[in-house]
Amino acid sequence: MQFPDARILIFAKEPQPGEAKTRLIPRLGAQGASEFHAQCVRNAVARRTGANLAPVVLYAAPNANTAFFKALARDYPLQLAKQQGDDLGERMFNAVRESLAYADAVLLTGTDAPAMRNQHFEQALEHLYRGADVVMQAATDGGYVMLGVRAALSELFADMPWGGDQVAQLTRLRCRQLGKALVDLPESWDIDVPDDYDRLVSEGGLSTFRD
Repeated sequence: MQFPDARILIFAKEPQPGEAKTRLIPRLGAQGASEFHAQCVRNAVARRTGANLAPVVLYAAPNANTAFFKALARDYPLQLAKQQGDDLGERMFNAVRESLAYADAVLLTGTDAPAMRNQHFEQALEHLYRGADVVMQAATDGGYVMLGVRAALSELFADMPWGGDQVAQLTRLRCRQLGKALVDLPESWDIDVPDDYDRLVSEGGLSTFRD
């Protein structure tokens, strides 16, 4: 394993109809959106664990004690943990703080950016081990698909307009205000709305997004 003292933290929701990928429901229906989300989660887990870059922890919501997440832990070399907090920022900060108690660096990521490659995770970890404080891979919609840190910086997670188009820019601003060295990786795209899903289909679907 290339970075055994780092951690890759994957955030994922339980694929329940009506709760997962809700903005895709007009196109796929509640059941279809849920099944697509499950496919995204499994694809992301397979790729991140298959890279053998760093230990992988899947932070599950609302809890990790479900058949879906237990099956992932059985099929892939990963640890399960429950997301803790009232909003996404608090849940992410708690995961980072918890993981940095025993890791040198962590990468936070989701499951709906199929164009991401394992080389992006490798590059992010290399930057962190070379001294960068923060590494971010922004999303084309203004959010980000990956954030890497060496310290639990609450300012990067509190009072952030999650789901909006200012998250990446506000993260850059707060890093400057904190005097933290930020490395920006090339942008990627994620799947939030029907147009994103149509792009995925036109490019061959999840099966084509392999490292």
